[in-house]
Amino acid sequence: MPSNRRAFLKSSAVFALGMSGLKHYVAAGEPTLESQYSRFGQIVPDPHNILSLPAGFDYRIISHTGDQMDDGLLVPDKPDGMAAFAGPNGLTLLVRNHEIEPRQQGPFGWGSELIDKIDRELLYDLGEEGKPCNAGTTTVVYDTRNQRVVRQYLSLCGTIRNCAGGPTSRGTWITCEEACDVVGKNKIDDGPEITCQQNHGYNFEVPASADIRLAPAIPLKQMGRFRHEAVAEDPHTGIVYQTEDLEDGLIYRYLPKRPGDLAAGGKLQALALIHLSSADTRNWNGDSTFTPGLRHAVRWIDLDDVESPNDDLRYQGFDAGAARFARGEGMWYADGEVYFACTNGGAAELGQIWKYTPSPSEGMPGEVADRGMLELFVEPNDSNLVANADNLTSSPWGDLIVCEDRDGQEVRLVGVTPDGHCYTFAHNHVHTEFSGATFSPDGTTLFVNLQHKGMTLAITGPWPRSV
Repeated sequence: MPSNRRAFLKSSAVFALGMSGLKHYVAAGEPTLESQYSRFGQIVPDPHNILSLPAGFDYRIISHTGDQMDDGLLVPDKPDGMAAFAGPNGLTLLVRNHEIEPRQQGPFGWGSELIDKIDRELLYDLGEEGKPCNAGTTTVVYDTRNQRVVRQYLSLCGTIRNCAGGPTSRGTWITCEEACDVVGKNKIDDGPEITCQQNHGYNFEVPASADIRLAPAIPLKQMGRFRHEAVAEDPHTGIVYQTEDLEDGLIYRYLPKRPGDLAAGGKLQALALIHLSSADTRNWNGDSTFTPGLRHAVRWIDLDDVESPNDDLRYQGFDAGAARFARGEGMWYADGEVYFACTNGGAAELGQIWKYTPSPSEGMPGEVADRGMLELFVEPNDSNLVANADNLTSSPWGDLIVCEDRDGQEVRLVGVTPDGHCYTFAHNHVHTEFSGATFSPDGTTLFVNLQHKGMTLAITGPWPRSV
């Protein structure tokens, strides 16, 4: 954390309650400072009953499922993970995932009647006739000065359930399939079968471009075949960290042979703890091995058969000593550290947020003498603070902004300070998960999705200055 930010936080009375105080209050069942305080003041009810925000903030719906895009295709359903990039002439390039299956609304219409508007050779998987794999990404070119969409278009397609991902330092988005479907027929939950011509469970790289451009969907196979959720690239080393959205998932890192060229191949590894082989970090069943603020030295285990058709990398890694996590979800690199959410970790299964600090010699022989460190950053076990953290991002002033994913109630965007204190920033009233929170490069606009309503929103207001 930069020294000026640390000084700012220490000088603020809002952050006077330390991590030990937070744990004390939660354990005792007392109301906490965080549940009574918002950095931005009280939430003001939204007369439109969509999104309530603090006074002075506003939102606009900038895109909706079914809207016609500038390439003649339709905005697909279930927008999920996103990242925003600096574009030409001060524009923002918002690359957006769509977590859909072939039987759900995609860019080509319900009967795929619009598929001839694109080059089919650029799709990863055409599926069966008339039912292509139609998940992928769209790109929204946005003018934050005038708060308007300049254009939007399909930027990658032919994949399944593109959930989250992460930005790279070279202006691309890594989009991740949360799927392990195989060639042939696949049963999806209680729905109809889908037919695939390719195996799934991969990452794909998408350039952020202001021009309408459908990128070729090339799987980054050596990054592993598993139920991917999110990634975070360390811009200093080119190493990419990855989450797995399963209750017994692992945390992975990918060491590219050539930093910045993920397609050139590399080595896939799983996170393990020096002091505890095959650690269970979930804190279920009364286990309290992992407490906030306690740091654990990390080692990394090489994985073989990274394209296994059996969706068994997590078993291979755990049996070799890798740590197990409870549904790894959002992941973000900020200020030299990697934060990631485990959506149902913790004693109350309400979620955890972890922080990994890479070794100064990360990925090199010297890391044996100076290990990377893993820390449980937040586990409040109190739904008044945060429940079921999913996607997350860093803010220009140093807080995390966390998307909740929970059913049957108003869902929130939650801020988490660098000292681990939680506050509510927004409620949505449409009973759907938030996803894809990300700030524009100029810091003026927070973009976020209301996933099952198919909405992408732009939020503006009196954001704090960078500290």
